[in-house]
Amino acid sequence: MQRWSKAGALAVAVFFAMAVALPARSEPVKIRIGWIGAPGQLVAFMFAKEGLAQHLGKSYTFEPLHFAASPLQITALASGDLEIATLGFSSIALAVQNAGIEDIRIIADEIQDGAEGYFSTHYVVLKDSPVQKITDLKGKVVATNGIGAGVDILMRSVLQQHGLVDRRDFTTIEVQFPNMRAVLAERKADLVTATLPFAFDPEMEKISRTLFFGREAFGPADLSFWTARAGFIEKNRSAMSDLLEDYVRAIRWYMDPKNHDEAVAIIAKTMKLNPAIFARWVFTRDDWYRNLDGLPNLDALQKNVNAQQELGFIKSNFDVNKYADLSLVRAAAARLK
Repeated sequence: MQRWSKAGALAVAVFFAMAVALPARSEPVKIRIGWIGAPGQLVAFMFAKEGLAQHLGKSYTFEPLHFAASPLQITALASGDLEIATLGFSSIALAVQNAGIEDIRIIADEIQDGAEGYFSTHYVVLKDSPVQKITDLKGKVVATNGIGAGVDILMRSVLQQHGLVDRRDFTTIEVQFPNMRAVLAERKADLVTATLPFAFDPEMEKISRTLFFGREAFGPADLSFWTARAGFIEKNRSAMSDLLEDYVRAIRWYMDPKNHDEAVAIIAKTMKLNPAIFARWVFTRDDWYRNLDGLPNLDALQKNVNAQQELGFIKSNFDVNKYADLSLVRAAAARLK
């Protein structure tokens, strides 16, 4: 009996020693990602195709959260109610300079306007409009989706290059993208902003002609990219790496021409819209540019930020490289090659 007790005690001791030596199984990291518009931003449907999110539920969980505008995402990121905010060149400065999020980091790209050979925002007038060149907009009314928004800054930059300044030479009104065609048709504005998918609306194409493109402002513009706070990244590097690997895998799948019809069907189902709305352009060269490695164009982004300062939308310039950490997405892309 005494010998059994010693043996039993030894077995128990060995068991606990092994248990202590084993790594603790941690719960998947919860990652909430904000998004504003689809299908430009993949977040709402990027893992709808089975097999793309190979690490989902293992190292991380994923929750897409819809926001009406970038400033709301910045507030949520600052308060800890969002792990990843999808911002653009027009809003990263707001996060840094206005919200004081000095540890914000750009970690991956989404879409770029005006990249060589890809879609760039159209600024259109009526086909019978007397406006034949940009300088003809003097004394006219132009429509933007929001003062200081990305495509608004592109428009103002082009007009400024031609000597036209807001409130001195033209009047700006704010119009939601779906209403741009009606505003133009009713001659409430002389020039309106036509972005995706509205630029390819047959009714818009029937009544309008393009006066200039967004790329004429300063070349490519980074309209949307992923951002997170440095502390969260460092604490959860493994989970973030896995998420970005799955994200890059999703980008490549959606951009593969052989998957086009299935991708269109996924978007149409997600957005509850007719597939014909997207089939002509989405994930083609008529769409915004998406880098297959998820890498932003930081050189272009710096020009974008500089233009904001020149137009008076931000207080001062800043080095965007200071607010970028592309190590995880580079590693993720490398693992998929």
